Amino acid sequence: MTPGQPRRRATITDVAEAAGVAASTVSRAFTRPGRVNHATREHVLAVAEELGYTPNPAARALESGRTNTLGLLVPDITNPYFAGVIKGAERAATAAGLTLVLGDTQENPATEEQLVRRLGPAVDGFVLSASRLPDDELRRAAELCPIALINRATPGVACIVADYDTGTRQIVDHLASLGHRGFVFLGGPPESWSGACRWSGLRAAAEAHGMVATRFGPYAPTLAGGPAAADAVLASEATAVVAHNDMLAIGVMRRLAERGVDVPGQVSVVGFDDIFGADFCNPALTTLAERTEDAGARAIEALVQQAHARIEHPAARVLPTQLVVRASTGRVRRASPRRRA
Repeated sequence: MTPGQPRRRATITDVAEAAGVAASTVSRAFTRPGRVNHATREHVLAVAEELGYTPNPAARALESGRTNTLGLLVPDITNPYFAGVIKGAERAATAAGLTLVLGDTQENPATEEQLVRRLGPAVDGFVLSASRLPDDELRRAAELCPIALINRATPGVACIVADYDTGTRQIVDHLASLGHRGFVFLGGPPESWSGACRWSGLRAAAEAHGMVATRFGPYAPTLAGGPAAADAVLASEATAVVAHNDMLAIGVMRRLAERGVDVPGQVSVVGFDDIFGADFCNPALTTLAERTEDAGARAIEALVQQAHARIEHPAARVLPTQLVVRASTGRVRRASPRRRA
């Protein structure tokens, strides 16, 4: 080798010649260790390390039928809620020796379907967080490639979901204890499974308390969705509002501040998710906290289990939720927010 010239990357042939074995034996030592004598495999691995050889991922995939890569698709990569999911999934994937590929579906079912179809041949399975696809499409996709769902339940598909039944009761109990006789729920995307569960739970808990629950929307689950939602709340003269998620709730509070409406003095605001920053806004947001990192890790574990054993009827994993009470909720005042505004 000429001085200063970059060292040539070692090949499987180099390892085979140095170890005194066939190239196929080297391949099996990495991809199918059970088919190689233990002493031979240890010798091959030692030689490979000495030469600086690492297997080609594409070649390993052709040999084993696996890529050791998983796909994680989220509806909105800019939403801090999904940061926890990504962090937990990445941690679990690394622990399992797997690579994680991230995709943003942009709250669009068609985009999600395209990503699943295009990435399918390149990954060993998918984690779909808050999927917007219909149940039938999810089941068809699961027949072709292992899938685990987060914040979505589809019969026959592994899923990790939050305990919204208990969580929504916590929210309504809290508002009732503050003297609120009703509230407005600001709905998110129509395709959102978690949004439907949240509304169903809130409505049932309100009925148990003799409270009036009204649904407005749908609204974009972003800060930009806040102004229109807040204006609708003011027109309704509601004393409390529960938003689809924290991003929408924070957008609502910003608009209420612009219109001179005091939170929580005139309107109490509650969110879902307890995202990073929910305690930084002014006032700090009361919200239902979910175990997002745990959900991401559990979804990866579900995929790994599917890779090792065919599970005909995977059970749903339900993770606890907890209401985090902060400064955005308070006792009811007599005057309506619209008259004060």
